[in-house]
Amino acid sequence: MSDIELVDVTVHFDPDLSKQKRANVEDAFRALDGVVSVHMPDNKPHLAVVEYNPETINSQTILQTATSKGGHAELVGL
Repeated sequence: MSDIELVDVTVHFDPDLSKQKRANVEDAFRALDGVVSVHMPDNKPHLAVVEYNPETINSQTILQTATSKGGHAELVGL
């Protein structure tokens, strides 16, 4: 059995994203095959950190999901 290497990506949303849209985005992220965890802190409603298995899903699919459910979004590189 081999170890799974996980990566994470930070997604930046418009600061005025509604709570309902945030909830919709979070649910959509969690439904994606390959997503392991989603963190959308209440004190930073414009950010989400998504941890995923890059062998199953990629950051562009995560971004497409964000824009389809929450409007304008961007990936943030560290």
